[in-house]
Amino acid sequence: MSRRMKSPAAARNRQPILDVLSRILPERATILEVASGSGEHGLYCAEAKPGWTWQPSDPNAEARGSISAWRESAGLDNLREPLPLDVTGIWPAGPFDAVVAINLIHISPWAVCEALMARSAERLRQGGVLYLYGPYRRDGRHTAPSNEAFDADLKARDPRWGVRDLEQVVDEAQQHGFVLEQIVEMPANNLSVVLRLHA
Repeated sequence: MSRRMKSPAAARNRQPILDVLSRILPERATILEVASGSGEHGLYCAEAKPGWTWQPSDPNAEARGSISAWRESAGLDNLREPLPLDVTGIWPAGPFDAVVAINLIHISPWAVCEALMARSAERLRQGGVLYLYGPYRRDGRHTAPSNEAFDADLKARDPRWGVRDLEQVVDEAQQHGFVLEQIVEMPANNLSVVLRLHA
């Protein structure tokens, strides 16, 4: 039985995510992905961009097994072995050109968002990018009924989870020296949020 996990959401959003990352990152870049899950985003991006060195990570052993299996099947030199990184724990030294967090902030306590901002600011090069992808509330409101239902489901699973207010997330990032560079509307009522560490 294959250890390679497959995520329907990753299959749908990997190309739109790659399109945004391709616009905001140079042809040669070192990228740390936190909460990599199945590993499909890293695989897809590393295949498309041989000049990128992609470092996946996940605190979950099963997820890391999936990432390793995808990596082994693809044989990509620029896709590294996954790290057992908990966002609230100790991070690799870096420096990195980008930190990528896909579908993380809403499926975790707020403390994870705070740690993500603080540690990213410490590990990114000046001018580096923190890229966030997922659903957000804007101006205190959900952007679609499906996001509202998703928010209710998340909070039923864990009251510390939930779709975040974009303004609150950006404010937390700004406290650590990030500037909001752009917001890109994505498929399925998600957003790409590009934060750049002020040089």
